[in-house]
Parts: sequence; C-alpha cells; structure tokens
Amino acid sequence: MNRRLNSVLFVLAATVANILAMTVLFLVLLVLFARLVAPSLPTQVNQIMFLVLFIVSVVGTYVIYHRVMRVLMKKYDMQKYFGPIFGKERHPPVR
Repeated sequence: MNRRLNSVLFVLAATVANILAMTVLFLVLLVLFARLVAPSLPTQVNQIMFLVLFIVSVVGTYVIYHRVMRVLMKKYDMQKYFGPIFGKERHPPVR
C-alpha cells in the first residue's frame, strides 16, 4: 500500500474509533447522571443536562484522541507511513 492509501485508511479508522469513543463516553456519563443526579432535578434541567453531557463527551473524546495521537507521533515516524491526503507530497531538494 502506498502512503496516500495509508493516510485515507488511517483517517477512516480514526473517525470510526472517535465516534465509538464518543458514544461510549456519552453513555457512561448519561448512566452516571441518570443514576446519581437526574431523579432529584426538574425535567427542564435534565433536558439541558442531556445537551451538556453530549458536549462534554465531544470535548472529552477530542482530548483523548489528541493525547493518543501525541503519544503515537512520539513513538512512530508518521511521515514515513502517511502522506498528505490533499495536494502533492513535498520532497526535499536533491543536491
């Protein structure tokens, strides 16, 4: 496989993993909220908290994804395996 195909497959896999992580995080937060806090709050507040939990899960997933990518970039040379998805690859000038 070439580097561009590796990049496309990585982006697709990372997107699926990101959506799954967001779903799991949202469900965990929702269950915790429903068990611990929701019974004592009015319905209007619970509706607002549903939106807040969704936003927290999106931000939490971003933070997790960002940290995982930072660790992977330190461990592996990403430019060796992945090329740009859009545009041309830039090669260093030959001397």
